[in-house]
Amino acid sequence: MKLKGAKRESSDCDEGSKGKMTLLLALVALISAFGSSFQYGYNVSVINSPAPYMRDFYNRTYFNRTGVPMDSGFQTLLWSLTVSMYPLGGLFGSLMVWPMVNNCGRKGTLLINNLFSITAAVLMGTSEIAKTFEVIILSRVIMGIYAGLASNVVPMFLGEISPKNLRGAMGIVPQLFITIGILVAQIFGLSSILGNVKGWPVLLGLTGIPSLIQLLILPFFPESPRYLLLQKGNEEQARQALQRLRGWDDVDDEIEEMRQEDQSEKEEGHFTVLSLCTFRGLRWQLISIIVMMMGQQLSGVNAVFYYADRIFQSAGVDANNVQYVTVSIGAINVIMTLLAVFIVESLGRRVLLLAGFGLCCVSCAVLTLALNLQTTVSWMSYLSIVCVVVYIIGHAIGASPIPFLLITEMFLQSSRPAAFMVGGSVHWICNFTVGLVFLYMEAGLGAYSFLIFCAICLATIVYIFIIVPETKNKTFMEINRIMAKRNKVEIQGDKEEFKDFHTVPGGQTEKKEFASVEL
Repeated sequence: MKLKGAKRESSDCDEGSKGKMTLLLALVALISAFGSSFQYGYNVSVINSPAPYMRDFYNRTYFNRTGVPMDSGFQTLLWSLTVSMYPLGGLFGSLMVWPMVNNCGRKGTLLINNLFSITAAVLMGTSEIAKTFEVIILSRVIMGIYAGLASNVVPMFLGEISPKNLRGAMGIVPQLFITIGILVAQIFGLSSILGNVKGWPVLLGLTGIPSLIQLLILPFFPESPRYLLLQKGNEEQARQALQRLRGWDDVDDEIEEMRQEDQSEKEEGHFTVLSLCTFRGLRWQLISIIVMMMGQQLSGVNAVFYYADRIFQSAGVDANNVQYVTVSIGAINVIMTLLAVFIVESLGRRVLLLAGFGLCCVSCAVLTLALNLQTTVSWMSYLSIVCVVVYIIGHAIGASPIPFLLITEMFLQSSRPAAFMVGGSVHWICNFTVGLVFLYMEAGLGAYSFLIFCAICLATIVYIFIIVPETKNKTFMEINRIMAKRNKVEIQGDKEEFKDFHTVPGGQTEKKEFASVEL
């Protein structure tokens, strides 16, 4: 006889696990990413273009209240807060991921999250009429919380509803919409559209529209079947959700694969961040996402965008036309991320990560040389432009989209929310740190700042090459077995047992067997 939940040969369920892109699956991805990820990108760059007009509004409001002009130091402080409160809010949002997705579900969390965005949009859009700059700073915190939740929950949701052969492409869709959000903010921020003295409140307030659309449409789509079955224990609802997403009735193989996952982690319960950090069986997964998230944010992407305007001006681009060049860089970012959606399933995650960080590493090294020689060698300024473009391409195909995708793939259902909470927190802390430190680095080191980013990219490449496995076209359980060997957790292939030695309260060692045993 076979115990319930016994493991089948993976080849038997390969066909069932593979799925086509149904209209419903595509719509869920589009509405989730447009209503959430898009706004993360939009709010990253929305305040760049109208900055002079917003600072003038701060000064004018202060003068009307006090009768004296604002001190330049105080104005700099207020603007620094306006910029930095966004990543700080992102950190707060990441810390809310674990309790919210476990209690409200993935879809439920996205719906609740829209309230943050709509509230912030109304406050920012009416700030000039209300003659208060404080609500802009408050709204940036609120939008940060929204982005912190969205940047983690959307990849988790899309990763869980996708068949394994589409999981990579679906996992990059959130990053694609982040880049589209950046591009749309850059286009709307042109001085001829909304980046002017009258248009900036509208520019800030537009962020509420995608949330409103998501709030109206997303309730009609299914919740994550894995959440319904593994966390709510409702197989009937999970089956119905899967049938709708796959477009056919026979979803037994995927339900079976979820049961195996449930069987293998039943004794652990849901991981908290503390238990995740101390659990030997997930050690390398946790280290990997921390390294990749640090590499993603500390590889200098903010610095390249910061330098881009200056680099193009030194190549002879007119100061008034630099804004159009910035838009063109945003467009390259979108096109290359879109390319990554189509090639991730054929080339795999590892290749894109290594190629992406490799391009960033080389372009940072060459950019250091080009920036230092551009005053003496005339064509070096054009080489700088090439470096910026190559860097953007590298980040768009690998460094930006793949780390969030791998958090979904390297963790099972019980540990995934805590893993996203850790990965998301590292992402936003590093984002905040770079924003805080880079201006000082740039003042002290100048162009040599990029050598530090080059070294970080190189270290990340070495780690990925040695540690991170290929996860393309594998089930969550298959990936778990690959990482179990790395964690030196004993596996017996014949019975496909998953064993671990786990310390129980009191210090004694308890052997757990997560087995599908045949008798």
